[in-house]
Amino acid sequence: MSMTSNLFLIFLLSLLVIYYLVPHTVQWIVLLAASYVYYLAASAAAGLFLIYSTFVSWLGALGMERILKNSEDRKEGKKAARKYLILCLILDFGMLAFLKYTNFLIFNIGRLFHSDVSLLHLILPLGISYYTFQTAGYLLDVYWGRAEAEKNCFRFALFVSFFPQMVQGPIGRFEKLAPQLYTPHYFDRQIVNEGIIRIAWGLFKKMILAEWAAVFVDAIFAEPDRFSGIAVFGLLMYTVQLYGDFSGGIDVMLGVSCLFGIRLDENFRQPFFAVSISDFWQRWHITLGTWMKDYLMYPLTLSRWMNRLGKRCRKIFGKKKGRLVPVCISNLIVFFVVGIWHGASWNNIGWGLYNGVIIALSSLLAGEFALAKQKLHINDKAGWYHGFMMLRTFILINISWYFDCADSFGQAMKMMRYSVTRFAPGELLEISSGKLGTAYTPYALLTLALGCLALLIVSILREKGIGVREKIAARPVPAVAALSLVLIVLIPMFGPMAAARGFLYAQF
Repeated sequence: MSMTSNLFLIFLLSLLVIYYLVPHTVQWIVLLAASYVYYLAASAAAGLFLIYSTFVSWLGALGMERILKNSEDRKEGKKAARKYLILCLILDFGMLAFLKYTNFLIFNIGRLFHSDVSLLHLILPLGISYYTFQTAGYLLDVYWGRAEAEKNCFRFALFVSFFPQMVQGPIGRFEKLAPQLYTPHYFDRQIVNEGIIRIAWGLFKKMILAEWAAVFVDAIFAEPDRFSGIAVFGLLMYTVQLYGDFSGGIDVMLGVSCLFGIRLDENFRQPFFAVSISDFWQRWHITLGTWMKDYLMYPLTLSRWMNRLGKRCRKIFGKKKGRLVPVCISNLIVFFVVGIWHGASWNNIGWGLYNGVIIALSSLLAGEFALAKQKLHINDKAGWYHGFMMLRTFILINISWYFDCADSFGQAMKMMRYSVTRFAPGELLEISSGKLGTAYTPYALLTLALGCLALLIVSILREKGIGVREKIAARPVPAVAALSLVLIVLIPMFGPMAAARGFLYAQF
């Protein structure tokens, strides 16, 4: 049930009516039932994996908490609870690894031994990476004492399966999301206004910007030799497609959730205003970045073996540089995991390590960069320098997209070479714009350009602290309804003629 379909609209409207009419004490039960209906509609078989992950994490957290509370020796209790934690994490991540990476492993073993090995017919459940990371975070929070284990299995099941976040996140934290799910909510026109505006804005980004950009991306990357003169445009279009699809989808999810009075975590904050790769990752897919920082990077950096490594590095490289080595290694491990999380392919692993290496080198060479700026009399606060840093970061990020959108490493390198050696923008007009052919291509490009301009203006205002959506939502209900209706009507008028494809991040 795609969130851009008419069926989903009927599902959502029906659910809203029921949700606000039933007694407030059972609202969470309505959400649980609706979440499972939504999930099982996608795949009944996939629902078994969702139930498996839910029960493993629920029982594991209860077991850990019981041990920690009843143990007379705190050290021994922690040790016993750690065994529960490790077992549950192995069971959760083992399921994810088996379904997502088994065929990748089989394929590469086959290539290594030059044999033709048949791949397994495995399903990839909707949102499996999101709910696995979410339950793993919950288990770690209970183990560290940051959260109390949920005693009610069905309440916990709602935390894991809440339908707006199942398609592409964001990755929720138990202590922040769970109380909102179980608290009674009353119909509030202001909150509903915010939700409607957020949904309309997300649909605009997904169904106009992302869908039109995808038309050009598909054509250019499918025939790189034919469209070699516009390789760089293919890359830039992919940036529009990826951002429009992912952030637009998140806007829809956050808007849908808002209609029920529930606030999911923000996942984007004007990422293309970032001045470094690390800053970019604090603005792009924020919940994944904070999850990796809190549950992987910090534990790694503070681990015993990292402390021992840090002591050795301080003796070899000096106190300042040696202190940074464990942090840099942790960063590389984190981004290797981020790459693998994005997909079972060497392209994704390379993409992750590319980001990790740049961040690691930036940390190690920070002193040298500061000295160079001092010698060149560069003022960090100068407007031109801030603009330069934004442009530099944008270029570095776009280079990484070559490996994200190309089918192979070889194709990525070919597209990169074409981008700097050939330039023939007229080839854009040779790309067919669906049923209307090339005759409509200039209008498609104009639509994309105006849409990107609107997105840029809104992003600049938000970067300056001006909440455009919030200001619109504060207007009277008829005005908000009229504006939303105009936006929704414009989408089929200015979007591609074909039906919208699924979200890029839906099968992560």
